[in-house]
Amino acid sequence: MKVGYQGEEHSYSYRASRQLFREAQWVGHQSFIDAFAALQSGEVERLVLPVENSTTGSVLPVLDRLASERIAILAEHKVEVRHTLLGLPEATLEGLKRVISHPEALSQAAKILHELGVKAVPTQDTAGAVREVAEHGDPTVAALAPEESGLSHGLQVLRRDVMDRDHNTTRFVVLAAGEPDIGPSDDKTSIVFVTSHTPGALALALTELGLRGANLTRIESRPADAAWQYRFFVDLVHEPGIEALKRIIEPQPSTLKDLKVLGSYKSTA
Repeated sequence: MKVGYQGEEHSYSYRASRQLFREAQWVGHQSFIDAFAALQSGEVERLVLPVENSTTGSVLPVLDRLASERIAILAEHKVEVRHTLLGLPEATLEGLKRVISHPEALSQAAKILHELGVKAVPTQDTAGAVREVAEHGDPTVAALAPEESGLSHGLQVLRRDVMDRDHNTTRFVVLAAGEPDIGPSDDKTSIVFVTSHTPGALALALTELGLRGANLTRIESRPADAAWQYRFFVDLVHEPGIEALKRIIEPQPSTLKDLKVLGSYKSTA
């Protein structure tokens, strides 16, 4: 099986892909757009992408594509993210001027990087940042990345645990092309919808979903296709199986429109 992810080998997405699919061919992609295109074209059979981080929240480029693509969420997986500053052998922490990494990683360490007095410079990928540091040979530049990603490039550890919150964890989802399905043990479902333009429409809908047995663990609003209209992404924990899900979303709450099930899967702690 070919499994796609965003980034290069030894990135956090690569780590998640290998933890989920131990016997697979892992295929890295430069951007999220490239990764989604590979899944839709059949170049890869599964896609492992980050969707949420415990420090910075949703990974919006991924979330937005889920609403418009014919793609199903099959599983979720959480990876503890502990960033390391990696520099050339002659580099020092005091001599750093710039730190490069994926924008999400830089956001997760924004406070510490500010305290160090370095400029945060975004690039496509954490592991790719390590390669750039090794290739450019500038001791004033370091990468913010997984520690193991520096080994093959001969970089040294300048500082470990470079993140603003100790619980820093990223939630990944496994995606497949096609319509979602629900298994007998699936107890979590991701949905997206818009609401009617009436007072209290969202509050009424969420209350009704809760009364039907859903535990709403996450809600996120994002711009819809029309200007100044919004869609809402919601994660629901419920009793396992399709009948339990039907009791929650059928019939569709009256204040909701265009409800779409993104996928059902087993919840993780």
